[in-house]
Amino acid sequence: MSQRALFTGIIPPVSTIFTAEGQLDKQGTAALIDDLIQAGVDGLFFLGSGGEFSQLNAEERKAIARFAIDHVDRRVPVLIGTGSTNARETIELSQHAQQSGADGIVVINPYYWKVSEANLIHYFEQVADSVTLPVVLYNFPALTGQDLTPELVKTLADSRSNIVGIKDTIDSVGHLRSMILTVKTAHPHFSVLCGYDDHLFNTLLLGGDGAISASGNFAPQVSVNLLKAYRENDVAQAAKYHQTLLQIPQIYQLDTPFVNVIKEAIVLCGRPISTHVLPPASPLDEPRKAQLKTLLQQLKLC
Repeated sequence: MSQRALFTGIIPPVSTIFTAEGQLDKQGTAALIDDLIQAGVDGLFFLGSGGEFSQLNAEERKAIARFAIDHVDRRVPVLIGTGSTNARETIELSQHAQQSGADGIVVINPYYWKVSEANLIHYFEQVADSVTLPVVLYNFPALTGQDLTPELVKTLADSRSNIVGIKDTIDSVGHLRSMILTVKTAHPHFSVLCGYDDHLFNTLLLGGDGAISASGNFAPQVSVNLLKAYRENDVAQAAKYHQTLLQIPQIYQLDTPFVNVIKEAIVLCGRPISTHVLPPASPLDEPRKAQLKTLLQQLKLC
């Protein structure tokens, strides 16, 4: 069996494009998908935080998953976010993703209760057992209030062969290093993907596999080119792209949640889409749009 990770490289967490009425904008979402594939990404992740999954009901999530899978049409691997506050809905959405032709699912830990370690392990095992698809864990402790520790993740990878990776959305090189050392030492094919743009270079240098980070929506070329340079052993060139990625997080500080910022950045970088976001997010105001434009121009992204 190959020891290469199943999901590697640059896998943007795709923004879900909505009409002004809050319905899925199929034309806008399709155009964004086509742009990202054209940019050379290694896969696409739908219905993550940037896909506004937490503002959608189960039926809306199923409709978006089905549309995205059909439109990508096997051009790149498709990951579908299926996590929820409860196991029953997560299992329902996971099975739907499998039936719809997804290549894998991404599952965040339940994000209302703090859950005991035993219950957390049982939750992920239940979900993994409900499908034959590969499962990528999603660690975002700033939003869930609970960290998936490297030891816990190793326990899960030991326990279920279809738990194959993690999106580690944490602003800590130490956490990424420990995740790679703890889990990949035992399971070399396990994917460790960072969730923050500015940790892509660190993740690769530490032996990780890539990134699922928001700038992939509006500036995929930066991450794609960094990865290409790294793979060609051109560390100086990779470091140059890393310098750009180090500055990108200040864009996200313009609002919370920053799903509106991402959509405005997509428009400013040349893809005319609807920037409608679902409440409790709201449109970005004009002064902050101007700030965003200035930041993107300073970074030579648009």
